[in-house]
Amino acid sequence: MRQWTVDAFAAAPFKGNPACVVEPFYAWPSDGWMQVLAKENNQAETAFLLRTGDPARFGLRWFTPGMEVDLCGHATLASAHVLLAELGLEAAAITFDTRSGPLMVVQAAGGYEMDFPADPPRRTAAPDGLVEALGVTPVEVWAGRYLVAVLDDAAAVHAVTPDIRALATIQGEAGEIGQVIVCARAEAADDVDVVDRFFAPGCGVDEDPATGSAHCILGPLYAGKLGLTTVRFRQVFPGRGGDIETETRGDRVLLRGRAVTVIESRLRV
Repeated sequence: MRQWTVDAFAAAPFKGNPACVVEPFYAWPSDGWMQVLAKENNQAETAFLLRTGDPARFGLRWFTPGMEVDLCGHATLASAHVLLAELGLEAAAITFDTRSGPLMVVQAAGGYEMDFPADPPRRTAAPDGLVEALGVTPVEVWAGRYLVAVLDDAAAVHAVTPDIRALATIQGEAGEIGQVIVCARAEAADDVDVVDRFFAPGCGVDEDPATGSAHCILGPLYAGKLGLTTVRFRQVFPGRGGDIETETRGDRVLLRGRAVTVIESRLRV
């Protein structure tokens, strides 16, 4: 079987967030096999696709090196890119059946647009240990699927150096452990509205380069803060980072970004 490594939320190679996408199956392999392949790949996510009777509809599951997850934006974008750009699927839209319900992806503006469930966060108090783990005091803390720590400015987001082992013990209101976004308004001279980073040691990823699911929270949050329907984000993972645009529409959020294939490989197992 073939496998592709795709840089998602990136306009050029070696940017954005790499995801491995395995050629679609006709029946799911065992959970254990998928988990060990994801560990072997050692990327933030490996995406597994299942063919259905509908050529534009696929089952989709995501595995980190340590666990299966309920939602992953960058590996969904990578999966759509493989189907459309590498396998030549001719479809106006692709629907993925996932643990988070049906997710639709279409081609748009030189990239892809994904229709995801919005996760508007709630203002909350900082949980015990968060300030010490981050090494900085947030000006606000919000809670959705992940905790969100709003910092003073973009420089603080770039500079944060958390204690990863301590951060792995922090529990959010949704029960997620060790998954924290830090964010702030971008500088006036930047070409985006917001900069952010995502630390996820609780699911085996110390820091993720570009995270679609995090922007299901950040999109609604900053749509309200800025009075904008469409918000431009840059996830400023050191040395890579990715660009994600969100458009909040009620209980849904559109995530837009580009993708580049960097490796095509063949599995011998």
